[in-house]
Amino acid sequence: MSIIMNAGDARVLITESFAAMESNQFPLAEDKIHQAQEKIKIAHSSQTDIVQGEIRGEVYPASLLFTHAQDTLMTINSELIMSRHLLRQFRVLNERLQKIESAAG
Repeated sequence: MSIIMNAGDARVLITESFAAMESNQFPLAEDKIHQAQEKIKIAHSSQTDIVQGEIRGEVYPASLLFTHAQDTLMTINSELIMSRHLLRQFRVLNERLQKIESAAG
């Protein structure tokens, strides 16, 4: 299922962005976040296609897999939002630390 696979790929990229942040590789972290955003867009588009199908009257059987896919997408989208905030915080903290080290130096 496209939703789960793309959301899962986004989670891997977000995890890689955290590792990049931890080692002060901010451009790499930003790139990983951007790639994750693209994966989330694909997953969301797949979900939207299904929802719009139901609006048009298409009938889909109740599916635990689809429910899991939606939960996965929502959770990882939240992680993506948090990763953006954390990247900004890591940058600010790194700048402050550099100023302190320069002043001590």
